[in-house]
Amino acid sequence: ILEEFFAPHAIIHGSLVDVYGVGMLYVGDSNVGKSECVLDLVESGHRMVADDVVHISNVGRAIIGRPDPLIKHHMEIRGVGIIDVSTMYGAGAIMRSKHIDMVIHLELWQADKEYDRLGLTDNYIDILGVKVPSLLLPIHPGRNLAVVLEVAARNRSEEHTSELQSPIYIS
Repeated sequence: ILEEFFAPHAIIHGSLVDVYGVGMLYVGDSNVGKSECVLDLVESGHRMVADDVVHISNVGRAIIGRPDPLIKHHMEIRGVGIIDVSTMYGAGAIMRSKHIDMVIHLELWQADKEYDRLGLTDNYIDILGVKVPSLLLPIHPGRNLAVVLEVAARNRSEEHTSELQSPIYIS
């Protein structure tokens, strides 16, 4: 309890979702579509931890994200208003905290910018002294972001599982 209380702490403008067991923190400029991504993922059965304001702490070299105590499981959808995710989708649609396994930076597509198409380079972002894998995801109309984000989570989950598994030798 004391380790959590005295852990380094920060507040990030973003959204945190549990997608197939992978804690994905979405960051980017205002109005890029973070909340809409979260809503699409919740619609698909994934669980929201926080939207708009994410409290993060470094507990034992793990980055843990939690919702803001005032906002909790609410989110703002422009044009619709404030919605209560727990009431609309049930208690199973939210989580109180989640380990952040990956950071997804959403940005509007820029035609003159070159994007990594093959994903051969590993990118990381430093959060409170811990290297967390990151991915830059360009946004443009017509793209099904929820499916792309689910694929990114599955890919991260497979990479993480293969890193943890050691070869089995049978004699």
